[in-house]
Amino acid sequence: MNFISHPLIKPDAIEKREYQLSIAMKALDGNTMVILPTGLGKTAVALLVAASRLYNEGGRVLMLAPTKPLVEQHLRYFEKYLLAKSPEGSDASPFVMFTGEAPPEERTADWNRATVILATPQVIKNDIIAGRYTLADVSLLIVDECHRAVGNYAYVFLAQRYLATADKPLLLAMTASPGGVQEKVQEVCANLGIEHVETRTENDADVRPYVFERELEYININLPPDLKAAIQTINALTDDRLAILASLHFTVPKREKLSMRELSAINAQIQQRIANRDSAAFSAASVYAELMKLKHAVTLAESQGSEVLKGYLAKLYAEGTGAGGSKASQRLVQDHSFRELFERSVEWTHELHPKPEVALGLVKQQLADSPDSRIIIFATYRDTVQLLVDYLAKHGIVSERFVGQATKDAEKGLSQKKQIAALTRFREGEFKVLVATSVGEEGLDVPSTDLVIFYEAVPSEIRSIQRKGRTGRSGAGRVVVLITKGTSDEVFRHVSTAKEKMMHKSMRTLNTVLSSPRETPIIADQASIEEFTPQGVKIVIDDRETSSKVVEVLSTMGAAIRLERLPHGDYAVGDRILIERKTSRDFADTLINRDLLGQLKEMADVAPRPVLIVEGADLYTQRDIHPNAIRGVLAAITIDMGISLIFTKDEQDTAQMLYVIAKREEGERGERKVHPHKSQRSLKEEQEYVVSAFPEIGLRNARLLLAHFGSVQAVVNASMEELVAVPGIGEKTAQKIFELCRRAYG
Repeated sequence: MNFISHPLIKPDAIEKREYQLSIAMKALDGNTMVILPTGLGKTAVALLVAASRLYNEGGRVLMLAPTKPLVEQHLRYFEKYLLAKSPEGSDASPFVMFTGEAPPEERTADWNRATVILATPQVIKNDIIAGRYTLADVSLLIVDECHRAVGNYAYVFLAQRYLATADKPLLLAMTASPGGVQEKVQEVCANLGIEHVETRTENDADVRPYVFERELEYININLPPDLKAAIQTINALTDDRLAILASLHFTVPKREKLSMRELSAINAQIQQRIANRDSAAFSAASVYAELMKLKHAVTLAESQGSEVLKGYLAKLYAEGTGAGGSKASQRLVQDHSFRELFERSVEWTHELHPKPEVALGLVKQQLADSPDSRIIIFATYRDTVQLLVDYLAKHGIVSERFVGQATKDAEKGLSQKKQIAALTRFREGEFKVLVATSVGEEGLDVPSTDLVIFYEAVPSEIRSIQRKGRTGRSGAGRVVVLITKGTSDEVFRHVSTAKEKMMHKSMRTLNTVLSSPRETPIIADQASIEEFTPQGVKIVIDDRETSSKVVEVLSTMGAAIRLERLPHGDYAVGDRILIERKTSRDFADTLINRDLLGQLKEMADVAPRPVLIVEGADLYTQRDIHPNAIRGVLAAITIDMGISLIFTKDEQDTAQMLYVIAKREEGERGERKVHPHKSQRSLKEEQEYVVSAFPEIGLRNARLLLAHFGSVQAVVNASMEELVAVPGIGEKTAQKIFELCRRAYG
């Protein structure tokens, strides 16, 4: 076997493959997307390009991946094979993995001492926005699973910032499956500044010698009678709802044609009529919500089984009979057919669907034939994942679940630390079966995985390719897809196969498309704003807002941003202004489901100049709320609470408005008054006005102090002990008041 020879790659470590060398050489010429089937060494290509850039250009290498387990995997690979050195000959490791768990100061120090940084994109984005370091000396940016670089995903911001600010930029994007729609792939290329695409398939001559056979098998399963009967009931309920919409003069398809696309078309009709103040459309919106729930129930019955369906029906029943349940759930529970179905499901004492038994048989046979095998079972829903883990355990097979971080209902998620630990135990053979949701699809490298089971077909060519790539990486592998006959499983199988063929066809023409002129993507229209607002305004932003495009645009405009956890509001400007940002939808949702007015009142109590920005059009059509109710809330916000109300078009418009507010607050047009005058205050307001001017007091604390002491004079004369005794006034604040009142002027 021949090995790669390079000064920065450990000798006799990386197998020499001509296609990898060819791709790496092309990638050194310009920003490149590498499309390579899973298991054929995208990370090896990245290592070759990284070694060459560090050797010839110096600087740093930054590698981004969407999940912490994948970042940790890349870290192990680079540490194992790359002979990098820390800047200035430091003894510290030249490799570092960034996570959001480390304090910002620690990340800044790690950045300065490291040569190769591996991270999830959000943590780097936050640090760049906060100005903790720059990308100026990064000589190579590697973007793994680059098909995610669409919309507002952090890859887009980071790639564009990198290409605009790095001294010697070069970007390498990698994926096994960019998608079958060429427009989306072109969007990814535009967002990442891709100039060239290097693609290989398993059938290419230079790749074929390294491809292990991967057997693809479909197992057809019959739907049991009880589940067929359940689906018939759900279908009848669906027919009733479609008939209601038709009677309200909405265009609806026959139930057999009711795809997610058709459902979206129905919703578009409803929203249009809501915008036109059609009262019937509000009722239709609730019926549409029922259809969505029924559609999901059919999917569970067909592809997941009776236990998962039973749990979902119980959840709907609890929502419909409990306080605060949605109108859709309440209407469903009032339907006799639904109640009858729910009562039948309660009597199901075991899993009716054959899929768990079939999966168990496949696992048993694989372990009998090859006891050291690793097996991954992919399932779409967490309930199914837990069901399979329990079912396998019942039959003596130890497995573990692999799910995302979020906790949903009673189902706890796995932290990224626990995900990494589970993968380590799986690789080391502590258990042989991993049961995973989609979080396990991207990039998992378990070389000995030789059986992958799809519990159901998926309609996405990207997900299908990613799942299949979990096997056949270092030996022959087998992929088995469980298909329930006559259901959406069959539809999804054909959809993903067709999309995969389309993807390979479009990849062959992509370089031609890229070579034609195209517009450079723009993050923000800076020119117009820069004409009258210089750069560098200071804005404090709540760290939970960083996923918003608003923050990206502000950073691109040159705002000096500080990220903090703000107790009130989303943005703070100077010591007076707090700004809460709500999209139109969020405004309506918070009004109905949470305490919008209470939230805003708390902000108004602590800020001399509270501001609410409502972003987006159609505020009056977001939910089934009478327009006069919305107007009443807006009146209360502005008149009763004294909150300034600003409407913006979109995230970019919001960012520009925030920038202008911040620039005005910095007082470019003359010195701003420390405590601006307000005419026609009551005596009570004047007293609050005086006390709220103390540092870090604000209106809320001013009221607490005045209520406790009874007058401004009593507040000024109070001792430290008396000030600290006021509920809500801490020792630090008390000390500032005490010292300020007694310190000589000047």
